[in-house]
Amino acid sequence: MGSAAELAAAVLMMLGFPCLMLAALVPSVPAFAAAAAVTYLADHYLHRKGSYLINRLSKVRAGLSIRFLIRQLLLVLLLARLSLADNLIYYGAIACFIAFYGLQAPHGALVQLIRNRRRMPVATRNVDLKSRIRIPDAPPRRLLHRSAEKMLHLDLFAVAGILLAAQVKSALVGFVGIGITVAVATLYVLALMPYVRGRKIPPNAERVLAAVDDWLGEYKPETVLYFSGSKDSAYQVNMWLDTMENLDSKPLIILRERAILNNLAPTTVPVICVPGGVHLMNMDLSTVRVALYAANVGKNIHMLRVPTIKHVFIGHGDSDKLASVNPFSKVYDEVWTAGRAGRDRYAIADVGVRDDDIVEVGRPQLAPIQTWQGVPEGRIPTVLYAPTWEGWDDNPGNTSILLAGENIVRKLVTADPPVRVLYKPHPFTGTRSKEAKAAHQRITALVRTAAAERAADSRFVTDSAAQAKAKTELARIEARIAQLAGNGDKGRDEAEATRDGQIDVARHEEVARLRAEWNDVYWRSFPAWEHRVITGSEPRLYDCFNVSDAMVSDISSVVSDFIASGKPYAVTDSAEVGAEEFKRNNTAVRAAVILSNSADELGELLSAVRDPAADPLAEDRKELKQYLLGPDEPASIDQFNTAVANLALKAETRNVGQESRIAAATAESELANAVPGQRVSSAGDTDGVGTG
Repeated sequence: MGSAAELAAAVLMMLGFPCLMLAALVPSVPAFAAAAAVTYLADHYLHRKGSYLINRLSKVRAGLSIRFLIRQLLLVLLLARLSLADNLIYYGAIACFIAFYGLQAPHGALVQLIRNRRRMPVATRNVDLKSRIRIPDAPPRRLLHRSAEKMLHLDLFAVAGILLAAQVKSALVGFVGIGITVAVATLYVLALMPYVRGRKIPPNAERVLAAVDDWLGEYKPETVLYFSGSKDSAYQVNMWLDTMENLDSKPLIILRERAILNNLAPTTVPVICVPGGVHLMNMDLSTVRVALYAANVGKNIHMLRVPTIKHVFIGHGDSDKLASVNPFSKVYDEVWTAGRAGRDRYAIADVGVRDDDIVEVGRPQLAPIQTWQGVPEGRIPTVLYAPTWEGWDDNPGNTSILLAGENIVRKLVTADPPVRVLYKPHPFTGTRSKEAKAAHQRITALVRTAAAERAADSRFVTDSAAQAKAKTELARIEARIAQLAGNGDKGRDEAEATRDGQIDVARHEEVARLRAEWNDVYWRSFPAWEHRVITGSEPRLYDCFNVSDAMVSDISSVVSDFIASGKPYAVTDSAEVGAEEFKRNNTAVRAAVILSNSADELGELLSAVRDPAADPLAEDRKELKQYLLGPDEPASIDQFNTAVANLALKAETRNVGQESRIAAATAESELANAVPGQRVSSAGDTDGVGTG
């Protein structure tokens, strides 16, 4: 239901309609007016909040229009119970509501038609379509935003007028209200009509696609990052944006879902969202030589079918999960892994990916991760608990949240000497499993309770002045970022966002600088000993890595990434297969402290943090880092660019070879046709024709 206020509004609305019926039967105009006011206000509030209840009501045939209709029918019942059935106001009310609902059809049709015509066959960012086609402004937001609710609420004038007429026994005031409702509703419909014709609508799909092809012909993209998925998976493509911006070749991002585009982080790379498979397959990608795939999904086939492009699976993380050795990966020309571990993982899995097709390129995204220099003097150690989510099945090894999470956090917040706990769950946590969601909520409560207890402990000193200063600075930075970001695409429809979607590079760079500054100030805005639950996109996971001295996690790419820091870490064997078997099955844990579900082994991790000289796994972590992530030199982005260039050369070689073969075949055919009286048989022999 959301907040307590939403719950209260929902209860009031549900109780309001029975009250309306009682008021109509009694009959009582004041009681009816009061109940109607409650239902109007509660309905409006819940719609504005996008309440879950409102969405569910529409599924059980109690949607918005039905609720308004019921209220109007009860008003007619009230008039009948007041013995006004022979009064003009009674017939006026019925005629008004019939006319009012008669206007709903053209209103709804116009709104849908406008939205359909303004939905582009492709949506873009950083692509110059403005100079190629004319895309008109969208209708004013006040006309289309929550349009159905606005249209229905125009009956307020009629309802108020009719109720007042019934109370004062004068039909005139009722007809005034009726007239206002019908007139304003008619004007609303008329105001929408200009936006479905002429220069108010964008060009048709054929012209838009031609403009995109024209831009592609001018820009000549060479390397494409292709992505398809749900809106919640946008992070999988966002993690590659910096890498795409630092490519030596011309980059392009192709998305398949509008929801992904709406959740894409700001980037200077051109982006084309192509929902239609036919549109994508007809798009001019003749200059593209390398396509990068961050996820194994069905829609990849629409790009994989292009033979002039070399296709590479780069994934969205590097871990020992089964997803990292998906048999589908053999459809790609190459599979790029961070280090030797990825290559060995495919060899062990034996899923059809040849060793010759695997290239080690490092992990360019890990550049922001800082190498550990030990716990700073005077600060208590920070331990990050970053579990993964529950996955698509109930395998107990998927996540530690269910069986070990509370034990881990409880032991950390009660550790002596003390440590600080940062809890950053996976964004998908609790999306499939109610048990995982409940466990996450209990862990969150544990961390927050411990934070409150520590704040009241006199041993932990707070520098209030410094934190107040940091919070002031934080507010200033956030205000500046908001100012630079503006409203983004808010208030603009897809057509306008495509037309005006070219990013201001200078502004983009300033925002990046401010976000880095924000991150530094954020950690200074509260005590260095304060436990914290961190959700959402900011601060980022790697920022949490950099302020932590150790981490507890599960089998996931988070572990492989954290190894880049060289810091001690622990991984939970939630399936309890045993430490030796766990290490044998999962490369990334070979330099980790292995935790059982009781988390009794946490002391080993905390000892390594408090005294790095006595850390028994330090050398193992160095070796494992190189095995998993590749060498530090050359830099990963340089390795990545080299791999792109090499594969592009292979694609070009293949394409030239194909052109040569086609040219040779064409020349042979022309030569054969040039000899009179001869033809070439299917077997390649020359048959004599007319030579007998």
